Amino acid sequence: MTYHKVKKQYLEELGNELKKHAEKDEILLDYEQHISELANDCNIEIQTEQEWMFYITDRLGTPKGVARIWREELAVSHNRTLIYFLFVNLLFFFIGGLLTVLHFTLGLQWLTEVWRYLTSIPSLLMTLYMFFWALLGYEIGKSFGANGKKLLKKTFTIAIIPNLSLLIFVLFQIIPHEWFYPLLTESFILLCITSTIFLYPISYLGFCWGKKKSV
Repeated sequence: MTYHKVKKQYLEELGNELKKHAEKDEILLDYEQHISELANDCNIEIQTEQEWMFYITDRLGTPKGVARIWREELAVSHNRTLIYFLFVNLLFFFIGGLLTVLHFTLGLQWLTEVWRYLTSIPSLLMTLYMFFWALLGYEIGKSFGANGKKLLKKTFTIAIIPNLSLLIFVLFQIIPHEWFYPLLTESFILLCITSTIFLYPISYLGFCWGKKKSV
């Protein structure tokens, strides 16, 4: 009876320390099993609550210490996810920019053919890019649940900077329009601006879907 009381107390304290951690339920379940295994493997005589608590914390750590480790682990996961999506978004710009520069400067036949093909399917490219932003929100929602909303906003805020920069450069003709011929029509620019406005709602819908899947 004493053991069960201490086990309950340990898990309650751990739950309070974890607060709204995205993996709180799984962590508590794991530690409940760890404590049960410790009790089964215990080969010393333990009688008081203080002795049980000392035995458990000596093997597993204090609830406060355990919660701190898991919070740090979550922070690392957040950073990894943020860097991954920022890298993929920048990769799109790098490949597009490299193809544009090489096409404009080298004039190779195969590059021209690739350029003509890509500029003939702007709507498909835009749809695929929208899918990337929806996937971004979905993965964050699925991985971190409701706690991922702050990460979604942070990722979106940083990742949107290259998009806005390119739009401004194009609108103010800092980048020569000739570089994007025949892609850069008024209707395409309008489509880009509209799509940029809808990027966050699309990501958020993906996030809500992923969050629902994580439950």
